[in-house]
Amino acid sequence: MSEALLRPLRAVPARLYVWAAGTVLLLALPFYLDRFWLQAGLFAMAAAIGAIGINLLTGATGQLSMGHAFFLAVGAYGYCVFAADGGDGGGGGDGLTGLGLPTWLAAVLAVLVAGVAGGLFSPISGRLSGAYLGIATLALVFIGQHVMFNAHDLTGGANGRDVPPLSLFGLTFDDRELLVAAVPFGSAEKLWYAGLVLLLAGALFARGVLRGRPGRAMNAIRDHRIAAGVLGVPVARHRAAVFVLSSMYAGLAGVLLALVFQRTVPDYFGIVLSLEYLAMIVIGGLGSVAGAVAGAVFVSLLPQLLTRYSDALPLVSAPGTGGIAPGEASRYLYGAAVVLVVLFLPGGLVRVAAGRRVTTHPGEER
Repeated sequence: MSEALLRPLRAVPARLYVWAAGTVLLLALPFYLDRFWLQAGLFAMAAAIGAIGINLLTGATGQLSMGHAFFLAVGAYGYCVFAADGGDGGGGGDGLTGLGLPTWLAAVLAVLVAGVAGGLFSPISGRLSGAYLGIATLALVFIGQHVMFNAHDLTGGANGRDVPPLSLFGLTFDDRELLVAAVPFGSAEKLWYAGLVLLLAGALFARGVLRGRPGRAMNAIRDHRIAAGVLGVPVARHRAAVFVLSSMYAGLAGVLLALVFQRTVPDYFGIVLSLEYLAMIVIGGLGSVAGAVAGAVFVSLLPQLLTRYSDALPLVSAPGTGGIAPGEASRYLYGAAVVLVVLFLPGGLVRVAAGRRVTTHPGEER
């Protein structure tokens, strides 16, 4: 090949080749992986979408939120209510409320409702900060748990409710097999590509926000709220807008989780889930989209891998058989990871992997 033809290829940054190879790999995985690994990947995608949202709020703007699980529940149950048929509710004829809207519209409305819920709470978030805001958002989780367990017509109570499969452009994301290149595609394979599209769109949008004027305003509010106001940044408006945006990301993650689980149950959307999301952004890297994704993959895949290989791991065993249950072991491990990151890797896994120094304030390195 001539030098003239090689020169444009050499001008392309190496990371673009890495991104291209990663994209091809992710697109090809449904043809080779079994259902367990595809579902694990889908859980990681949903967690990554939710983690991007809370990283915009906590990592970039400095608003501590412990109520992320509440907005995931709003998205998940909102989709069920909007999409299920009335009188059936997707719950097998048990009289649950359902509006019977097209499922794609139900997903959009569920995300918007989560944003509205965040908007209703934003005046409170604008008045509080630090631990006080964290306690206030924690109350949302307890309120949500009470509603989910007692509003049976909407949520199905403790038993939850079935999730109607998504239909888009004539394709239904259910377990009816669809042959693609002689490979049977079920719900997990179909949802894989939908999850990739949603994650990519969410990541690119958040990256654009952080790199633009809104991102600079958010960082100014995080570093010094009073100084940001003196410089002309509308602090209250930005804080409210970020809270709404973060809630919409959580609602979208809740919709995707519901579609993957195929049933929503109140126990899942508790305080532990909110703490896991905080662990994701601390481990991955505060204020970074890539960090949110990396932390979400670590925290969401760890318990599933421990469950999968519990027979081969010391001290880890199935629940009720002695030893440490996989879920409990995973919490110990990512709890230890949070401590190690805070003490030794304050920039998170992504910043260290990229070899960049982390600066919290001008002239100060962490």
